[in-house]
Amino acid sequence: MRGTPHRDLWVSADRMWDGSADAPVDGVSVLVRDGRVAEMTTDPPRSPETDTVELPGCTLLPGFIDCHVHTLDERLDTASAAYQTLQALPALRTLLACGFTTVRDLGGAHQALNTALRRAVHEGLVTGPRMLVAPNILSPRGGHADKTPELAERYGIEVGTLADGPDELRRAVRGQARAGADWIKFVASGGFSSPVDSPDDTAYSQAEMDVLASTARDFHLPCAAHAFDDESITRAIRAGVRSIEHACLATPSAYALMAEYGAFLVPTQYVQTYFLERLDDESLWEEQPPKMRHAYRRYARDLREGLRRPARTDVRIAFGTDAGMFPYADTWREFPTLVANGLTPLRALRAATSTAAELLGRPDLGRIAPGATADLVALRGDPFQDIDATGRVDHVMQGGRSFPAHGR
Repeated sequence: MRGTPHRDLWVSADRMWDGSADAPVDGVSVLVRDGRVAEMTTDPPRSPETDTVELPGCTLLPGFIDCHVHTLDERLDTASAAYQTLQALPALRTLLACGFTTVRDLGGAHQALNTALRRAVHEGLVTGPRMLVAPNILSPRGGHADKTPELAERYGIEVGTLADGPDELRRAVRGQARAGADWIKFVASGGFSSPVDSPDDTAYSQAEMDVLASTARDFHLPCAAHAFDDESITRAIRAGVRSIEHACLATPSAYALMAEYGAFLVPTQYVQTYFLERLDDESLWEEQPPKMRHAYRRYARDLREGLRRPARTDVRIAFGTDAGMFPYADTWREFPTLVANGLTPLRALRAATSTAAELLGRPDLGRIAPGATADLVALRGDPFQDIDATGRVDHVMQGGRSFPAHGR
């Protein structure tokens, strides 16, 4: 989408979907003015004062929202802060080029570096999606985000934002607020890449999660809980978290509880498929934690069954990928993975637009309507007929500004 930033711009594609309707409509053009959607019409007026972008063969949608990314490489937790931050810049450019105009970065183990990335994007110093961030992942010692327990054992050096017991958890949440958190992220269960625990281990007691979530509420900060199994999900939901991340081993009773409490699910299904399909790829596992391959083999059957369960529920599903665990250019593959596991294309696309915006508390995003932020993505083809069109990004606009598209 080309055009002068301070001029009105009509954007026209073969079809347009507004982020919530049941289907796209043909021939609707969108007027962008001062970074927002000003008008939508099937008969746009032409004038010398208005630029026009024609996108034949494309579907115009709201900019995509990824509610679970990690822009900082966790393998660099012991590297310098400057190097970790610089390494994140290509990731940000790639995410935006793939049509993701907003992301929720759910943190790293150590140092609140993504808050600086958020500010740099906002100020235009670097190119990337608009960011909402949880600076770090709160974890118990021996939990999923206790990244280098061998250093602690030998030298007494802890790498991670580690907290045990109510008092430490209160202090940790307050530290996240001080660092500029938009969200609080904590581990409710173990994980596949954990040095010590397993995906069905429970990280915190009910009392600890209650204190963590209530302290976050004191700062008006919502919580996201990394949780794979029923027990960890149940405790997190009862504590009052806004979103459950992963839930890949959850059973129908856990999903029923999510629906009862109105919690969102961010299922991150492609990352599970990515590793399950590569269990025999020796070159991949050479770069992964030693326990990780064994964990995926152990839980492979349960994972494959679990990935199909969310589609059979009424839980509000928001799109999230866990990008950073796999190449950022493959974030779009979450769409066909969700569809392969039973979601309709409509539900999958809403997950990355209007539902994601609802989770984030940003009604100006995830929709094309007068007054909405002008985040637009044009796909070659029709994703309602061919969900793989989500990987064929032709144009990207964020806040009325155009950026290079990744394409495919």
